[in-house]
Amino acid sequence: MAIVITPQKLCGTVTVPPSKSMAHRAIICASLAKGTSIIENIEYSKDIQATIAAMKAIGTTIIEKEDSLIIDGSTTYSNHQCEIDCFESGSTLRFMIPVSLVNHNQVHFVGAKRLGERPLDVFYKIFDKQGIPYRYQENVLDLSIDGQLSPDVFEIPGDVSSQFISGLLFALPLLNKDSKIIITSPLQSKGYIDLTLQMLNQFHIQIINHDYQEFIIPGNQQYLSHNYRVEADFSQAAFYLVAGALKNDIVLKDLNLDSYQGDKVVIDFLEKMGAKLVEKDDGYQMTCERLHATVIDGSQCPDIIPIMAIACSLAQGTSLIQNIGRLRIKECDRLKATVEVIHSLGGNAKEYEDSMEIIGCCHLKGGAVSSYNDHRMAMMEAIASTHCQRSVVIDNKDCVSKSYPSFWEDFKMLGGIFDEC
Repeated sequence: MAIVITPQKLCGTVTVPPSKSMAHRAIICASLAKGTSIIENIEYSKDIQATIAAMKAIGTTIIEKEDSLIIDGSTTYSNHQCEIDCFESGSTLRFMIPVSLVNHNQVHFVGAKRLGERPLDVFYKIFDKQGIPYRYQENVLDLSIDGQLSPDVFEIPGDVSSQFISGLLFALPLLNKDSKIIITSPLQSKGYIDLTLQMLNQFHIQIINHDYQEFIIPGNQQYLSHNYRVEADFSQAAFYLVAGALKNDIVLKDLNLDSYQGDKVVIDFLEKMGAKLVEKDDGYQMTCERLHATVIDGSQCPDIIPIMAIACSLAQGTSLIQNIGRLRIKECDRLKATVEVIHSLGGNAKEYEDSMEIIGCCHLKGGAVSSYNDHRMAMMEAIASTHCQRSVVIDNKDCVSKSYPSFWEDFKMLGGIFDEC
């Protein structure tokens, strides 16, 4: 379903959706605990539904309430042969591959769209080393594995995806001997590893972290059940924080400024550009008179780069966003797509292999853009519309359901004007 947005400033208070990153981790940890846990503040995005279904597939008992889950991990691993449909969720796929192999299982992983193009070579090398049989198809997620993970020394690159490391961190404590993960190249997205370590600690799993260069994982550990409320998502808050810096009047509720989420750095980026985060009675508001250009290192926070690029496109001067090559293997090639969207809306940006250069302007013109079937691109385009001179047409509004199903309801509640077509 396409959508036509009439440019309009947003105004009001919005409750930031729960963190998808924290929800994935909480669901997995609760499912690995021998007992009952309650996970509150759940939003049933497609990615979270994928992880819930994945844990059910290997035997976990999960009762879904309106915005919470009751998880009994005592039945986990009772299914020794199953299919796991990851839909488009890279987190589900890379977390569940090691988790599903704690016991000897026959597991068939399938998924949708570009998920099959995301690299899994890190796991294939582990399978080859440990003699775990597997087969797969190129560029389509159709992966069959028949085996069990063994305690080992795992050498993992840090510049592909932190999800490989997190997946192993979930699984290895349950094996019968100690393991070690050695990071063989500079670790990107370190904040996501922090989230994993924080959640593991909540469920009484101990990991020894040697300055993010190696991790010692004692074996024979037990997850203990734990009730947890999922905190607000800074990846989604970033859209409204940038909107505030672009003179929209939005107050955000439920933000935890002490969060370990790496995407919290959006506040630092915007303040470096001249914005200011102000505490209100019911939340926080980002304000700004005029943004000025900056240099951004995107290596630790790839998910907020598209919306930060919109902030840069409306800042005074020329900005550089660098170390963002990993954007090319997201739901779309987000580096290329972001530059294309800025051009389509009347801005000025240049694409390089691992970076983008953005020349700021006072207003964007508007026009027709593609969502690239990517939730973060569609939401970025919606926020950009508030600074456009004419309507913005987005070809697919429904892709936001991957992470933020109620986005358009919130957008409308804040005064956004749009028509479906």
